[in-house]
Amino acid sequence: MATERPDLDRDLPDLPPELRWREWMRRIEAVLFASATPVPRADLARVVGQGASVDLLIADLMADLEGRSFEVAKIGDGWMLRTRPAYADAIRAAADVDDQLLDLSEFDVAVLAAIAYHQPITRDGLRDIFGKDISRDLIGRLHARALIATGPRSPRRGAPYTFVTTEQFLGAFGLESLQDLPDREQLQDAGLGVA
Repeated sequence: MATERPDLDRDLPDLPPELRWREWMRRIEAVLFASATPVPRADLARVVGQGASVDLLIADLMADLEGRSFEVAKIGDGWMLRTRPAYADAIRAAADVDDQLLDLSEFDVAVLAAIAYHQPITRDGLRDIFGKDISRDLIGRLHARALIATGPRSPRRGAPYTFVTTEQFLGAFGLESLQDLPDREQLQDAGLGVA
């Protein structure tokens, strides 16, 4: 976590209320712009005045950005700026972003979905779902892309590692939280279900 800078005037008492609010919105926007990961409420509260509502400032910033090519997205317990999906093709056409794409196989996505729905889950738990061993390489690829992380050790003999999804996972799939995952019964009905 960042430490509060003593030279930052958080309360801005010399500004009229409307300009003070606008300045707090811009500070939040700047922090979100500079961060590659979602920024939690507590960190955003460090740049605004005492008692200012981060949620209301975020809502006003979202409204202010309406119609722009980027938006404020709630990811897990924080917020980040991201390009609106409608502009993905334009970005691919103009910039070299191939290395940023997930480039996951269908099986990789299935394993990732199983982890999302059953977390925390061990490799043995994944084997039970898929009927075969899940390679350390596959787990390593998902971990290297920061889509999964190690969770708590399993209470079973040998205390194997468990795996959980990350905020990067939420952001990559446009989810605010795990509650936004599609209903498993609907996925199974569509032939895409996770056991």
